[in-house]
Amino acid sequence: MARFLAGRVLQGVFVLWAAYTLSFTVLYALPSDPAAIAAGTTSGVTEEQVDQLRHEMGLDRPLTERYLTGLGDALHGDLGRSVQSGEPVRSLIGDALPPTLAVAGAGLALGALLGTGLAVLANATGSRRLRRTLLGLPPLGVAIPPFVVGLLLLQWLSFTWNVFPAIGEGGWRGLVLPAATIAVQPAALIGQVLARSMADELGKDYVDVARAKGAGPLRVNVRHVLRNAALPTLTIAGLLVGGLLTGAIVVEVVFSRNGLGQITQGAVSAEDLPVVQGVVLLGALVFVTVNLAVDLLYQVLDPRLAAARRAPGRGPSGRLALFTFAGRG
Repeated sequence: MARFLAGRVLQGVFVLWAAYTLSFTVLYALPSDPAAIAAGTTSGVTEEQVDQLRHEMGLDRPLTERYLTGLGDALHGDLGRSVQSGEPVRSLIGDALPPTLAVAGAGLALGALLGTGLAVLANATGSRRLRRTLLGLPPLGVAIPPFVVGLLLLQWLSFTWNVFPAIGEGGWRGLVLPAATIAVQPAALIGQVLARSMADELGKDYVDVARAKGAGPLRVNVRHVLRNAALPTLTIAGLLVGGLLTGAIVVEVVFSRNGLGQITQGAVSAEDLPVVQGVVLLGALVFVTVNLAVDLLYQVLDPRLAAARRAPGRGPSGRLALFTFAGRG
C-alpha cells in the first residue's frame, strides 16, 4: 500500500507541474503586457512609470528566470498578485471558491441520484421498450452542452413559469437551476456505466438465490445488485470532478452567480494572467486530490484490486481493473 500511495502521489505531483508549465507557457507567450494593462486604468501614466511597474512585477527578467521563480513561489502557496486589483491570487480564489464548490457539489449529488435512479429503473423494468428508452437517454445527456441546458432551464423555469430565480444567489432556490444544469452530464455518464455494471451483476448466482427467496425485481436491484455494481461508478465520479468544477465556472457566468466564474471571466477579459493561471492550478489540484482519494478508496472497497497487485501478471489492477470490470456485458 505504501508503494502504491507513493506512486500515486508522484503522479499527482507530475500532473500539477505539467499544469503549471503548460499554463505558464501558453499564457506568457501571449502578446500582452500585464504592466501596461495594470497602468491603463490610471490617467497620465508615463512610459517611465510603466517601465518601473514592469520592473516591480518582474516582467523585465528572462522568461526562464520568471518561470523558475514563479514555480518556487507556487510550491510555497504564493500564486502572485492580480494585475487588476493587486490582491493576492490565493485570497481571490479562496473567497470565490465556496460558492463554486456549492454548485459543483450539488450538481454531483443530483447527477449521482438521477443516474442511479435511471440505472435501477432500466434494469428493474419488465418493459423492453422502456428499458431501451431509458438507456437511450445518457448519450443525449452527454451530447447537450451545459450552457444550452442552462439557457433552456432559464427560459422554462424562470422566465416562463417563474419557479426559480434567474440570476443572483437567492438562497437555496438560486442553487437549484445551476446545480441541475451541470448535473445532466454526470447523471448520463453515471447512469450508463451503472446500468451496464448492474446488467452484468444480474447474471451472477447470488441474484438467482435472491430471486428464489421471493425477492422482486426492484428489491433485487436495489438491495443486492446496486451495492456490488456501484464500484465502477466511483471511477466515473472521480473523473467527473474536474469537469464539474469547469462546468460550475461556466454555469456561474450564465446565472450571474458570484464565484470562480466571475473572477475567471474578468481575468480573461483583462488578461490578468496570474489569476487565470491560479484557476488552472486549482482545477488540476482538485482533480489530482479527488482521484487520489478515489484510488485509495478502491483498495478499501474492493479486495480484488489488492489481490491483483500482489499477483503480477494475473490480471489488471488499479483503475484498469475497474474499467475492465465496468465494460463487461
